[in-house]
Amino acid sequence: MRRGGVQTRHQGAVHAAPADDFADAVLAGLSKPQKAISSQFLYDARGSALFEEITGLPEYYPTRTETAILSAYAAEMVDGLGADGVLVEFGSGSSVKTEFLLSQLRPGVVYVPVDVSESALYEAAQRLSARFPTLDVRPVAGNFSHPIRLPEDLKARPAIGFFPGSTIGNFGPPDAVRLLRSFGRALPDVSRFIIGVDLKKEARRLVAAYNDREGVTAAFNLNLLVRINRELAGDFDVESFRHEAIYDPRAGRIEMHLVSDVTQDVHVLGCRFRFKAGESIHTENSYKYTAEQFREMAGAAGWHVGRLWTDANTDFSVHELFGFGKG
Repeated sequence: MRRGGVQTRHQGAVHAAPADDFADAVLAGLSKPQKAISSQFLYDARGSALFEEITGLPEYYPTRTETAILSAYAAEMVDGLGADGVLVEFGSGSSVKTEFLLSQLRPGVVYVPVDVSESALYEAAQRLSARFPTLDVRPVAGNFSHPIRLPEDLKARPAIGFFPGSTIGNFGPPDAVRLLRSFGRALPDVSRFIIGVDLKKEARRLVAAYNDREGVTAAFNLNLLVRINRELAGDFDVESFRHEAIYDPRAGRIEMHLVSDVTQDVHVLGCRFRFKAGESIHTENSYKYTAEQFREMAGAAGWHVGRLWTDANTDFSVHELFGFGKG
């Protein structure tokens, strides 16, 4: 799952992608032989609230494990970044995890949260400004999977990029490499990058994390159909679909699907889509890596690998990257 995010606003936010991206993605995705809709569209207001609930479930280990790592090692992660520094977070969401890093930084540091949700950016900026009165917050509203442009006056300053939540796992390896390369190009030349990565483990435990007993993840996934009905004149019978999470050991990823229990026709914006019984909409991938696999991928993107922080059970990892080659 995204388990990270893209959201904020304060002084002079840059505007996000056009609103019709959702319609285009749904119509194109439902026209594919294997129907698929990007996981980014799971996060309307209701979806975001359900995801926050997911992060506190006993089966869902990533958030609490990464939070513990950040709490223990935040000072190491930002060491050397002076008062002229910049902290850039891609997919900032509520910026809650960022507070561990911000609490270790000197007055004068600029925080640049990047997210698609201007409301989330605004709310986070208000909260952080109250907690850290000397913090200069410069939100950028936009999709981090597209090239991001920082404010001109920050481009020559030393920076740390931050990408928590194992959101990198929502991208297949080739796309993840491209995204890591894009982050490097967006950051100033003198930069480090701190990124959270979920680690491979027993398949049964992974599936449980994405198919909890209380059914919160199922509600989160099915809410995509509710959103389509509300925003795109859809007529999905939500009760005739069910959530399914499976682990593909060859690809090393969790897949989330919405499976039709019956043969049916569905309409979206006047277009008809046929579902056979058992046919699914693929809504999310969450790739899991060994630490070595991720470090190789980061190297392929042009980064050098630095320190590695994990929990005692090696369930989750936070990596330091540096020295991105812009050539």
